[in-house]
Amino acid sequence: MRAATGWSAFEVLDASAGEKLERWGQVTLVRPDPQVIWNTPRDSAWEKANARYNRSSEGGGSWSVRSLPQSEWEIPYRELRFRIRPTGFKHTGLFPEQAVNWDLMSGLIRAAGRQLNILNLFAYTGGATLACAAAGARVCHVDASKGMVQWARENAALSGLSERPVRWIVDDCKKFVEREIRRGVRYDGVVMDPPSYGRGPGGEVWKLEDSVYELVRTCVQVLSEDARFFLLNSYTTGLSPSVMQYILSVTVGAMHGGTVTADEIGLPVKKSGLVLPCGSTAVWMKNSVSL
Repeated sequence: MRAATGWSAFEVLDASAGEKLERWGQVTLVRPDPQVIWNTPRDSAWEKANARYNRSSEGGGSWSVRSLPQSEWEIPYRELRFRIRPTGFKHTGLFPEQAVNWDLMSGLIRAAGRQLNILNLFAYTGGATLACAAAGARVCHVDASKGMVQWARENAALSGLSERPVRWIVDDCKKFVEREIRRGVRYDGVVMDPPSYGRGPGGEVWKLEDSVYELVRTCVQVLSEDARFFLLNSYTTGLSPSVMQYILSVTVGAMHGGTVTADEIGLPVKKSGLVLPCGSTAVWMKNSVSL
């Protein structure tokens, strides 16, 4: 397990009975989490939370606000800053466990000895994009949601990175990669954090387990001859770290050599001193690095 231990403005205070109590700056939120199958005692902090996301038996859910100081606010991570905003389906615009991957990629970029060209697919509000740009890389940020790309650009501005070499692309990720292959564009690193479920450009529903292998096979074709890393993240319980490691080994590893590692990632829980699992990451690297 690799835990995101570098946060000061965010923490998981407790986790119990299908929910987690989190601190985002000065705001505390209660959100559902399917990994929390234990039912440990709760203290009064749970009832004092600023807002709680309640799931509906009919699907979806809504926020119940007790005393939210503002509808959106900012939190820092190292030299980066992010706008936080409670949105539909329990989200806040940031997955803080990904900080452990931001740190890894930042280190690889700084150690490269040259400016790397990085492709960030399913890039959401730009955590990985900003981390790579701050480390000195050129970045192509791709997401199918215009709203998410705009949010990412706002985070870049908050972080003082508006003038860094970032291409902001609103497009279907697979179709964009296929066009980049035809154009002969190559990247030194690829970051992929696809959703568990999605809809294709024709409205068709797809599951990550059914699509991830072909998606990775396609993306391998945009790697440069001197590529440094390929990072695949998943929140899908059906994709174990070992499965993801195997996929990268028979695709990226078979073509470029290097090493492939995989593990769960997570967030420390303050009350228990344990780590809450938050998905898995597999990483191909040109050179072996201790994670």
